[in-house]
Order: sequence, then structure tokens, then C-alpha cells
Amino acid sequence: MDVVRACAPAAAAAATAPSADTAKRKLSRRARVLVLGGAGRVGGSTATALSKLRPDLSILIGDRNREKGESFAAKLGEQSEFVQVDTSNASMLEKALQGVDLVVHTAGPFQRTEECTVLQAAISTKTAYVDVCDDTVYSWRAKGFHEEAKSAGVPAITTAGIYPGVSNVMAAELVNAARRENDGEPERLRFFYYTAGSGGAGPTILTTSFMLLGEDVIAYNKGEEIKLKPYSGALNIDFGKGVRKKNVYLLNLPEVKSAFKILGVPTVSARFGTAPFFWNWGMQAFANFLPVEFLRDKNKVQKLVKSVDPLVRAIDGIAGERVSMRVDLDCSNGRNTIGLFTHKKLSVSVGFATAAFALAVLEGNTQPGVWFPEEPEGIAIEARKLLLERASQGASNFMINKPSWMVETDPKEVGLGIYV
Repeated sequence: MDVVRACAPAAAAAATAPSADTAKRKLSRRARVLVLGGAGRVGGSTATALSKLRPDLSILIGDRNREKGESFAAKLGEQSEFVQVDTSNASMLEKALQGVDLVVHTAGPFQRTEECTVLQAAISTKTAYVDVCDDTVYSWRAKGFHEEAKSAGVPAITTAGIYPGVSNVMAAELVNAARRENDGEPERLRFFYYTAGSGGAGPTILTTSFMLLGEDVIAYNKGEEIKLKPYSGALNIDFGKGVRKKNVYLLNLPEVKSAFKILGVPTVSARFGTAPFFWNWGMQAFANFLPVEFLRDKNKVQKLVKSVDPLVRAIDGIAGERVSMRVDLDCSNGRNTIGLFTHKKLSVSVGFATAAFALAVLEGNTQPGVWFPEEPEGIAIEARKLLLERASQGASNFMINKPSWMVETDPKEVGLGIYV
């Protein structure tokens, strides 16, 4: 395993960064965590990761499907139980949140969802909140409840999964390091993501992926917002050993807007690619030939997903579910640094990523209000190192604040042992 952790938050902060044991002592009693969508792929993975990272937690599996929920809760063990809950029912939510310390909302898709029902219920019951939202509009709608959450004393983080989520924190670390070292002003930030097959994703994540093809891509160029065509602008990106070079394409992802506004980098974009190569062709075909109205209709897209799901599962068995994230930062003086995260199983890594955010909130590292992961009030700077350590459990490659040649599989030597 190649793990390089050179850039903890800041030198002084790194010296005082909490260890897992120190963080554990912050919880004086057994905390109760409700995972909504807990019988699904992301929710189940999150609950499993939480039980491994903190066996002392009481984990409630919240889901509409009683049979699946009870079965999964039984597998987790005696400190887990099932709670039947519908995330669209406010009164049912508030009842389920009674006596709960933290709710983790994984019950997507978040696209085209008009109400932040779970967040509002969390604020009403003064319950800490984390979601794995991957939709720009929904995330900023959630951010609109910031003052309400702050007044209620409720800490909340939106877009707190693997990407967006861990990728946001990686970006924040790169920007912080550049500014701390006075080594040029950050000018361009790019998020690159690769997932083999569907990453072992369930129908909810496939629905999300298809619906993103119906959205204009929002990116930023020298401080100006620009709109681009979805799944266009292909780049061939080197994700390092185990993945190597893959084509990635523009998608409208929430970390672009939040990083632009919060980290103050003038040029920001995000790209995603998959394998086998014909899946990328299929995504391009959907983006180019299916009517936008179809791709924006959640019910129609869910029917499409249901029809292609057997084929997706069959190819996943061959392609695997490796995931890799590369975050690149370019500065005004020519400095280029990257962060890289690679794991063999997206279905496992997304759980550890989300669980890392959940534990950070439980351990008091989030101030009241609604925050994005890159905001220091969301995840305290001194808590980022532990969050990244937890999130990268089982990663085959993890590094932060390194030159790109350390990642690339065929770096070019310009002489005297210097690589570019």
C-alpha cells in the first residue's frame, strides 16, 4: 500500500491534531446514529464502516423496506436496530429522530428533490446532520438553512460522501498548503474521478449519474461562471498505479461551485470517467440524443435504470468497482500539486468516507450551521488529518500535496534526475 500523508492541515495544527483515541474520548456516552437509506448500498456501507470504526456506537438502520432493514440490522449486531421511516414524511422523521445524536442522510437521489425534509426535521429536533448529496441545487438549498441551524445549535454538513466530500477536503488541503507556504496564488483547481463499471452502485446512484446528463455543466474560468455540455471536454488523466490513464468528461458536480466560492480559486471544473470504454460512449450518447426533458424526469430515468440494471450488474462482475480521485491545483508561479485516492471497491470506500464525516461531527469538530466539507467551520482544520485517515481505510494509494510526477505512471525526466 502506497500511503503518503505529507500535508496535514498546517504545521502547528498537525502537532495538535486529535488522534482516534483522543477523539473517541470526546464521546462520554454511547452515541445513537440514525442512517437513513440504511438498507441501501451507500447507507449500508456507511453503517458497516461506522460499526468498524466505532464499535461502541448504537446504529439505527432507517429505511422504508422493513424486510431488508431488519435483515441488515441483524447482520450488524446487537448494537444495531431497524427503524421504519419515510424521508418524505416530516412527522415520521421527527419521531424517528427523538433521542438520536446524529442523522446520516443517504436516501437519494437528491436530484430534482424540492424539499430538504430531513435537514428541517434535524433542525426541529436539534439533531446533528450529515448528507451525501451530490446535486448542486440541493446542496445550496440545504445551505440556505444555515442561519436556522445555527440558531438551533445544530451542526450540519452537506455533500459529505466520497466525491463530493473527501475530494473537497483534499482540495482544501492543497489550497491551504499553497497559501501557507506563500508558494504562488492558487489559480486552477480540477477534480478528476474514475470508477470502474458502476462502482458496485445501486439503482439510486445510477439514476443520479443519468440525471446529471440532463444538466448544463457549471464551471469557472478566471472568476467567470461558464456553462458547458455534459460529458464533453474529454481529458486523458493519469490516476497512477492500479488505474493508469483514463478518459474523463465534464459533469455538473457540486464541489465545483462550493470550492470556487469557499476556497477562492478562480478556475474550477470536475470530470468523471468509467470503464469499460463503451460505458463512456453510452453516457455520451444519452447526453447527446436523449431529450433533456427525459433526463430531468426522475420517474422516467428510474424506469430506464431498471431496464439496464441487469446488463450493468453483469459487466460490473468483469470490470470490478475500483475508484480513484485525483485533485490538481495549479498556482501562479507554476507550482502544481495533487491529491490522489484510490480504492479497489467504491462500495466499501464510500462507507468509510461518509463515516469519517459522521464521526467528525459527533466528536465536536463542526460548528452549528450548515457547511460544505471544505469550510473550516464544517470540519475543523486540525480534524482533517484524522478524517482523511479514516476515509482512506483500505485505500491502495493515498497521497496529498505531492507533485504530479509522483503519481504518473510514465513521468518524463528533463535531466539531473528531475521529472515533470
